[in-house]
Amino acid sequence: QLQLVESGGGLVQPGGSLRLSCAASGFTLDYYAIGWFRQAPGKEREGVSCISSSDDSTYYTDSVKGRFTISRDNAKNTVYLQMNGLKPEDTAVYYCAGFVPVQGLCVMSEAPYDYWGQGTQVTVSS
Repeated sequence: QLQLVESGGGLVQPGGSLRLSCAASGFTLDYYAIGWFRQAPGKEREGVSCISSSDDSTYYTDSVKGRFTISRDNAKNTVYLQMNGLKPEDTAVYYCAGFVPVQGLCVMSEAPYDYWGQGTQVTVSS
């Protein structure tokens, strides 16, 4: 069974850090582009960051640039999202998702992503 499982969410004060993990089971991530998405209460789900399979190129939405870093460890079959300088507006359920891109590049749109994790809650509050 192909699965993505997120972990690492929690409650953190503004300015704090969390590292989210997205672990794959049942398949290897080597050929998969992985994206992180988030959905805040009452809002649509949005793309946060993604990492390509071909060259590990990365993309970030403007609101997290300079604060979040996505990376992959294929040996551990895991993708990470390091989140620093967290703000209350980062509060959301965070999801990771994967797909095999034809040209190896990730995208920030949900459309091509085939596999989704169950989500992990991140709450930034004092």
